Amino acid sequence: MVYHASYVRFLERARTEWLRAMGIGQQGLRESEDLVLVVRAMQLDFHQPARLDDELLASVVVTERRHASLLIGQVITRGDQVLVRATVRVACLVASSFRPRALPEWLAVDST
Repeated sequence: MVYHASYVRFLERARTEWLRAMGIGQQGLRESEDLVLVVRAMQLDFHQPARLDDELLASVVVTERRHASLLIGQVITRGDQVLVRATVRVACLVASSFRPRALPEWLAVDST
């Protein structure tokens, strides 16, 4: 069985790949925009356990965009079975000061 804390890593990896699919990675955000995205809150609901060697898929959908944060819905599935549902509030901060800042317009215009 997969240890419950491992799902947090899977969800983080999916959000990182979501950013890469938009053409920029975490380091790129820091260097080009002086911006970091940090998890402010996270709720996880565990439905089914994953097992070693299961092929899992983690999705990322922005469900709400505020001035300086995103609410992201994530689901981890194995085939058509939902294993974990998560809601993640991600805050946008100035990388050099860790103070809140506005999200760039291009971020999360279309999250699907």
